[in-house]
Amino acid sequence: MSQGGVYEIRAVGCLHGDWSEWFDAEVSTCETENTTTITAQLPDQAALYGLLAMLRDLGMALLSVNRLVDP
Repeated sequence: MSQGGVYEIRAVGCLHGDWSEWFDAEVSTCETENTTTITAQLPDQAALYGLLAMLRDLGMALLSVNRLVDP
């Protein structure tokens, strides 16, 4: 089971929309106080973990990870 789909990831910190290309996802910044929301169509769990690793490397703490749409 690949567990691909559309994911919404919320993290503490503000990223500019310019990061959308780097994440290959839609990036919404500072919707609420100091929060970034990333919405991405991901093919599998490996891609999800890769995106989470990018956020970790940027020093951003996760608030939530939600799967929005089944593949």
